[in-house]
Amino acid sequence: MLTLRSYVAGEWFEGQGKSVTLVNPATEEAIATASTEGLDFEKCYAYARDVGGPALRAMTFRERGELLRAMSKAIHGKRDELFQSAMANGGNTRSDAKFDIDGAWGTLAAYADLGAELGDTKVLADGDAIQLGRSPRLFGAHVYLPREGVAVHVNAFNFPAWGLAEKAAAALLAGMPVISKPATSTALLAYRIMEVLVDGKLLPAGALQFIAGSTGKLLELLGGQDVLAFTGSSFTGTTLRRGVGITERGTHINVEADSLNAAVLGPDVEEGSDLLNLFAADVVRDMTQKTGQKCTAIRRVYVPRDRMDAVIEVLRERLAQVKVGDPTLDEVTMGPVSTAQQLADVRSGVEKLGRVAKLVVGSPTEVNAIGRTGDKGFFVAPMLLRADDPQAGDEVHSHEVFGPVATVMPYDGSAKDAARLVAMGGGGLVSSVYSDDKAFLEGCVLGIAPHHGRVTIGSTKVAGQAIPPGLVLPQLLHGGPGRAGGGEELGGRRGLAFYMQRTALQGDRSILEGLIGKKA
Repeated sequence: MLTLRSYVAGEWFEGQGKSVTLVNPATEEAIATASTEGLDFEKCYAYARDVGGPALRAMTFRERGELLRAMSKAIHGKRDELFQSAMANGGNTRSDAKFDIDGAWGTLAAYADLGAELGDTKVLADGDAIQLGRSPRLFGAHVYLPREGVAVHVNAFNFPAWGLAEKAAAALLAGMPVISKPATSTALLAYRIMEVLVDGKLLPAGALQFIAGSTGKLLELLGGQDVLAFTGSSFTGTTLRRGVGITERGTHINVEADSLNAAVLGPDVEEGSDLLNLFAADVVRDMTQKTGQKCTAIRRVYVPRDRMDAVIEVLRERLAQVKVGDPTLDEVTMGPVSTAQQLADVRSGVEKLGRVAKLVVGSPTEVNAIGRTGDKGFFVAPMLLRADDPQAGDEVHSHEVFGPVATVMPYDGSAKDAARLVAMGGGGLVSSVYSDDKAFLEGCVLGIAPHHGRVTIGSTKVAGQAIPPGLVLPQLLHGGPGRAGGGEELGGRRGLAFYMQRTALQGDRSILEGLIGKKA
């Protein structure tokens, strides 16, 4: 059985003592173990701060961007091999594995391009300089410089490749060394990627370290120049915010957590139209891609009250085409959830939603899984629920079932009512609105935008080229307010700000121009 190792202080380290076992979620076969017992976390931090940090800060944005480009090419070159790890440990179909791995190298490539755009400088100007007095000599300016600490990344189980890469891309381009810690249950893919990067000798010593197993003392060592970026449950996010680094030393923290993302069908959308087909395709894709284990998946579906039956029937027909089973089989379109605990959580979550909603498609316990051996595997059918009278505080607005589950609910046909209902989710990563009615779109989009990090607009003119709401792009912000964690990632150069200190400079204009590298 494979033993996953950590990569710290320039060496591979194999943990001692008690370990965690990783399994194949389709067969429940043990495939690897991981442990961090005996790992010297202080040495890991010191290596990042004293070796990795200075090496990165000595480079320009262009040079750091070339590091990211090399990483992107290395991952792309091994993508077929990496697909196998994603299917074996993540329960991913080949399509799901591509979604994760192609997102990883694609994000690195996008930030490599940003590095080339920022060019041969180490200072990032924030806006234009400002004349501070009567004399044109006295000026002020804001600049960003990399923090002189460590970027600690704690990633979720559902995107071991993309999670590692998207956080590392922004941090490394900003000039901060990274300690990356994937969720242990699905860490095989992230481990294989780290092997590719280490074997290729692509990064300066100390720029990227990797923890396979428990965090141990990792988070206790965070200081005022360090940052912590976390993706996972809101409960864990709340716990991390109470850490001594955050509360006493001022460690910056970014949390991406639960999100009850919504899709709103406008009252003008006609049956059989391209726009209705786009809406239905997006809902079903987000319900079933990665077996619904996406932080951006659609959980709530709002349609005009008089369209409830018709829309549910459209979704029922599409969900009937989903083939659940062994993700290595070509005919299978949805694999199992990642762990036994995830399966238990999906089942208990559907039961909780059942207090206010009726299950109209699927079953939490019955599933015809293609290629299944006996009762092995963490398989579950896609499930659609119906709630005819949604109220604030209902489970559909407060509990996220992290699996192939969504609830259809009515609104009165007005933008105001749709926005009111969507806002009951308490803050989300992304929601989408489908309509060609400009007045409805204005009211609904602007009504829900304060509650979300991103809003996608589906209309007839873009139906043939629309990007699904569940796809996170490196050019746009990823994150959201409230229960979504209150954080921001990506967004092009905006993603660098978390890893840099913004400082106001004031003084002689010519001196500022020399420091900043451009005319004030």
